[in-house]
Amino acid sequence: MDVGGLTVFYREAGPADAPVLLLLHGYPTSSHMFRHLIPALAGPYRVIAPDHIGFGRSSAPDTADFPYTFDALAEVTRGFLTALGVHRYALYVQDYGAPIGWRLALASPDAVLGVVSQNGNAYEEGFVADFWEPVWAYGAHPTPENEARLRPALGREAVEWQYTHGVPDPSLIDPDAWEHDLALLARPGVDRAQLALFRDYSGNRALYPAVQAWLRSSRVPVLAVWGRNDEIFGPAGAEAFRRDAPDAEVVLLDGGHFLLESHGDEVADAVLRFRSRVTGAQDGGRRPRRPS
Repeated sequence: MDVGGLTVFYREAGPADAPVLLLLHGYPTSSHMFRHLIPALAGPYRVIAPDHIGFGRSSAPDTADFPYTFDALAEVTRGFLTALGVHRYALYVQDYGAPIGWRLALASPDAVLGVVSQNGNAYEEGFVADFWEPVWAYGAHPTPENEARLRPALGREAVEWQYTHGVPDPSLIDPDAWEHDLALLARPGVDRAQLALFRDYSGNRALYPAVQAWLRSSRVPVLAVWGRNDEIFGPAGAEAFRRDAPDAEVVLLDGGHFLLESHGDEVADAVLRFRSRVTGAQDGGRRPRRPS
């Protein structure tokens, strides 16, 4: 789809009249991360999974032609939803998908019927300090030295680690996942785009109080399904949702950052159970009964 002169690639399945679940992927992947989840959810949901600009099969313009910030990625996503005619939806956010989703929610609070956070952070408690220290340093001081500390995050070892760490049996993880990501990361200029987003990431923390206030005021239903062994966003980030959404359902599974690769069936089951809470919100109630 063309959105403001940019091509947004997306995957979609499910009936047009089903509740929309917007799947927002993280770094360094794309809608490809949802390749197994989409058929598991389609039917009860209308699932829509766009690739962010600079990721997957969407446009990857030069940094001179597009401002690679989370504000800009959220703006493209808003344009994409408008073009599709989607005005109410539940969010499924993972990693980078979270700050994009939070911006959508803050811009149109009543549009969001529910939140599924799968290792998608909204709290300071979620940050694993050792992982994030070089990101904060680069955001504060984007020097060549601090850039050099982050460039390995674009490489094979780091990308593969994101998929395999915290997984009891990494041999069960499909290597096609990281090979797909690495091939698309290798496109000319994508390294500069990703470095720009690394630099901008620090600004997402300033949104957290507003996101938390929205969770309290909207009483939007929340499901936090998390790999408890994630060394990027730790499980405290999942538990923290209960502070502002007391009815939040928190499911911690024995996996890592890309939980769908190791526990896809369990995640799908949790999201399918969550549908009753989404439809309750769609029908006007913001506090439907949480399933036991």
